[in-house]
Amino acid sequence: MYERLRVDRSTTVDRVVDALRAAMFAGDLQPGTPLREQPLAEALGVARSTIREAMTMLVTEGLAVREPNKGVSVAILHPAAVADICRARFVLESAGIRAWFDADEAARERVREAMRVFAATAKDGADPEALTETHLAIHRSLVALTGSERLIATADSVTGEARLALARVDALRQDARQQVASHRKLIRLLERGELEECVDELRRHLAGAEESLLEAIAMPPA
Repeated sequence: MYERLRVDRSTTVDRVVDALRAAMFAGDLQPGTPLREQPLAEALGVARSTIREAMTMLVTEGLAVREPNKGVSVAILHPAAVADICRARFVLESAGIRAWFDADEAARERVREAMRVFAATAKDGADPEALTETHLAIHRSLVALTGSERLIATADSVTGEARLALARVDALRQDARQQVASHRKLIRLLERGELEECVDELRRHLAGAEESLLEAIAMPPA
């Protein structure tokens, strides 16, 4: 009986984490926003202990910070962190690109499908959050070409931090067609087997992403 109760409680914590994470990624909870136990517990209809556990998980993910005598707040993405995130993404995604020929056909097809979904989403004039979701799915599929669950999990952790600003980046850019063209170029190079050229293009692509992220975090909240 107690074991089942523990499972149910864990599921509730996961749902709270998902809700808070989604609010952060959508920009509803801006970087630096305090996360107060009592108001959040009342808003989500859960116990304060559940909120505390959820906050601990968000701190572990790097999406929130805990400061003595101040409590927990949404993490602020600093320029040095942006540079480090982009370096990490390059290492992970370039490894996937170089594994293109060794990857199975299902993994390669997931890259193509992610590209198709992103292009369709951009064409439909989706909101920035949906664009970010489908955009990142392409980059995740590149890492997945390695066939390593650990590398995929690392990529998810790295991009999770970046997502504190990515929805804002896509809103600021307002150039979905250009982004689709940029990603299609990457995929074309992959399909042609021009892997080192693809890696070079990825380096340029992520340099542009770093510049856009720095621009986004430098702007005051709307």
